[in-house]
Amino acid sequence: MARRAAFRILLLAGACSVFSAARAQAQHGGVLQLDVTDRDSGNPLPARMYLRDPRNRPVKAGKAPFWNDHFVFPGSLSLKLPKGTFNFEMERGPEYLTRTGHFVIDDFAEDEKAVDLKRFVDMSSEGWWSGDLDVERPAKDIELLMQAEDLHVAELIARSAQKSDAPSSKDKVKGAGAGHVIDGPLVRFDENRYYELASGTNAQGLLLLLNLKQPLSAADGRADFVRALTALREARQQGAWIDVEKPWAWDLPVWLAAGQVDSIELASSALCRKSVVDKDTPAARPRDKSRYAGPAGIGRWSEDIYYHLLNCGLRIPPTAGSGSGQVANPVGYNRVYVQVGQYFSYEKWWESLKAGRAVVTNGPLIRPTVEGQPPGYVFKAPAGAKIELEVGLRLSTRDPIDYLEVVQNGHVVHHARLDSFTRAKGKLPPVEFTESGWFLVRAVADVPGTYRFASSGPYYVEIGDRPRISKASAQFFLDWVDERIKKLEASNAREFKDVAETYQAARKFWEDLVSRANAE
Repeated sequence: MARRAAFRILLLAGACSVFSAARAQAQHGGVLQLDVTDRDSGNPLPARMYLRDPRNRPVKAGKAPFWNDHFVFPGSLSLKLPKGTFNFEMERGPEYLTRTGHFVIDDFAEDEKAVDLKRFVDMSSEGWWSGDLDVERPAKDIELLMQAEDLHVAELIARSAQKSDAPSSKDKVKGAGAGHVIDGPLVRFDENRYYELASGTNAQGLLLLLNLKQPLSAADGRADFVRALTALREARQQGAWIDVEKPWAWDLPVWLAAGQVDSIELASSALCRKSVVDKDTPAARPRDKSRYAGPAGIGRWSEDIYYHLLNCGLRIPPTAGSGSGQVANPVGYNRVYVQVGQYFSYEKWWESLKAGRAVVTNGPLIRPTVEGQPPGYVFKAPAGAKIELEVGLRLSTRDPIDYLEVVQNGHVVHHARLDSFTRAKGKLPPVEFTESGWFLVRAVADVPGTYRFASSGPYYVEIGDRPRISKASAQFFLDWVDERIKKLEASNAREFKDVAETYQAARKFWEDLVSRANAE
């Protein structure tokens, strides 16, 4: 496991004979010139920095893009700071070691400091390319933000998908020229980084509508659940990608039953770098907080909802979004890595995501292979056969790992501590199937205050022509729909009448699955 590096900078006040008396009287504090490079290549390296003053308050750095408690810069930065001791952390996405330390500023101090960041894993060289499906930062800053996080795909999101709120081509970085390819709302730069400007969300803030070709029409004055269905219909007509930002959205079973969901976020903006955002809203189905307690509760609730839909025979890939700009996260904190291979493009990234070749993370970096195959692969066998699959896993991490697990059909079948995984040379116990099902691998870090983890997308097993449908999971969604219908009939009967047919169709879908279930 990689160890966190640390360094200390001491700035010494030097003789100030070059200053005029007037300048000496006007100037307080000193100047630090920072230059960041990649330790191995020596190339300049954009980075993210958390800088705190002697009173532990976040410090801004001139015009460098700042959000909440951090800023990013292109690798070279002049810091003008008052006298005192400053603490810092410096990062570049999850593939570099964190640098921590402090420095002292005295009056009239001037110094230059070269800082190198060590890459401990290179996911793209292994064919895994990173994306963040929920970025809510200014479009003018997005290229530097992506470079500072080593992010390859970003979807810029407005809290409304209406024309007045959605980012447009006018918001692109000024001076975009050499090295940029612009195709409508899609921009490519640095050869292998892409961002999309026209994505948006519905009014509930629980659903992301990605790769929109044009803004959606307004549906002002309608209830949120009506606006969501309208937005889904219009987005589908444009060929948009539908990503469920929060799996606990009240209308998730309705969207699933209508076949309107392309992906679901296991790592959403509810999971932050040092905390979780755990607020009940009218559009969200409350969870049992006695069962899903503590900082990990909201993450576990997301996972269990996702496992229920997999148990119903639905094959939907997991994704991630940081929500940076809405919550405290830096861009790319929650990210999805997609196995594309060496020849990467925006189109191939989405094709591979649709095929389920994905890993979701906000910390540990896992690369699973089962019989040489990435997540999303379907293993097939004739009826009556038994399948035994060897699970291999490459793991890299800056954080201490609490445990590794294999989840099969919604249940943990293997649980391992890091030391036993290391002794097994990166192999987990085999997974056995005598009937159709699915499994995935997850790693959970030991980080207080939040839920930091990684999860592979599911692998699928087909034995004979009998897909596995869990009665308990189908009933889980049927009960959910019934509860939702009762709430809407009681609170908003007039508008519910306009869409009641859609909800009844969803109810019939889940009722049918319950009747066809062939597993508990």
